[in-house]
This record gives sequence, structure tokens and C-alpha cells, in this order.
Amino acid sequence: MSRKRTVVLISGRGSNMTALIAAASDPAFPAEIVGVISDKADAAGLGIARARGIATQVIARADHGSKQAHDAAIDAALAAFNAEIVALAGYMRILSSGFVQKWQGRMINIHPALLPAFKGLDTHARALAAGLRIHGCTVHFVTSEMDDGPIIAQAAVPVMVGDNADTLAARVLKAEHRLYPLALGLVAEGKARMEAGRAVLAHFADDADNGTSVVMAPDPLREEADLEHLARITP
Repeated sequence: MSRKRTVVLISGRGSNMTALIAAASDPAFPAEIVGVISDKADAAGLGIARARGIATQVIARADHGSKQAHDAAIDAALAAFNAEIVALAGYMRILSSGFVQKWQGRMINIHPALLPAFKGLDTHARALAAGLRIHGCTVHFVTSEMDDGPIIAQAAVPVMVGDNADTLAARVLKAEHRLYPLALGLVAEGKARMEAGRAVLAHFADDADNGTSVVMAPDPLREEADLEHLARITP
């Protein structure tokens, strides 16, 4: 099976983008990162991608008269990259419905909460305010409604006594860096696809009864070393 050509859209530091690039550096990974597009010229992730030999492009909103025109420029760039999959990784713009419909089933996003809970922003503070004991992140197919697409995979982490929004965010981010490559691999291999508005997932040996979710629970008592490539990220 040929590797699926994947373009990542970012707006900032690109830590999830970096995790995807690291996973795709393995020739056996079913997707290859062929380009990175940002709506902000000063996004730190652009430098990280360039340092790894990946083509980048800035498509600023200010250079286009409307959301539709901006999305059309992104679509043209995706076509130039011969993109097969689009991965949103901290891309902080709401995409137009026409763009989303064109890429539906081929565009995925990662969200820092266990959807359908806590759509939108400030997810970690809201989880703490609600008194949750479990929090996490979700990778989903993108649809026209924000943070509402069919779920591909989720990772759960504990909410610890004494957590604040920053400590909880850091724990969730580690889970994101493991979850997003897993989910992209599933989509690239055809083991996760969108049909009739629902996510259809292959069955797994460790989840033979339902095969409808992938859940990871990192051990909160074991401090894991950060990925080497993430250690080199500068603000």
C-alpha cells in the first residue's frame, strides 16, 4: 500500500505536527507528511517543519477578502501538494462549510477533551470546574459543526488531586502526541473511515467485541521522557 500524502495545517507551535512528522519518519508508517500550511507567518511550527526538510506555505487570512477566498487558497495549496489527507494540528480558524464538505472523510482534527464533552476552548479549566476525574483528548473527522465530527480515537488521562489547568493540559498534551499518530495511521490504512456521517473502524485484536474505539490511559505515576524531537522546540 502506498503511503498517503498528508498535509498538516497549523497556527502555532506545532507540537502535534511534530509528533506526526516523527511518526511518519518511519518508512513503514502508512502516511507521509508532504507539506505544512499555516495561516500565521510567525508560527513556530513552520521552522520545525523546514528543519526536517518538509515544504511549508503561509496562507494568511489578511491576504484574502473572505473566509471562502482564504479556504480556496488553502485548497489550491493542498492540490499542489497532491494531498490525500489533511490533519489539523492547532489550526485556529473555523473552516468554511464548502471546504469542509470537499475534504469530508479525508480531514481530521485533534481536540483536547473527550468529545462530545467540552467542545471549543478552555477545555482543561472547564473539566476541572466540572469536577471530572477523567479527562483526555479526541481525534475526529472534521464536519461543518465545530468539534462535532465522528470520533476516530480517544485517549483518557486521570485528573489528579491538586491539578490546575496547566498541569492537566501538560498531561493531556503527552497523550495527544501518542494518539494523533495512531489515529492518522488508522485513517491512512483505511482502518478508520467516515461513512454516512459515522466513523467505521476496523476490529482490533485487543478489542474484538466492538472495535469502535481506541482508548489509551497513560500511567500518571510514571514520568515519561519527552520525545527527543519535542525537546528541541523553542517558544
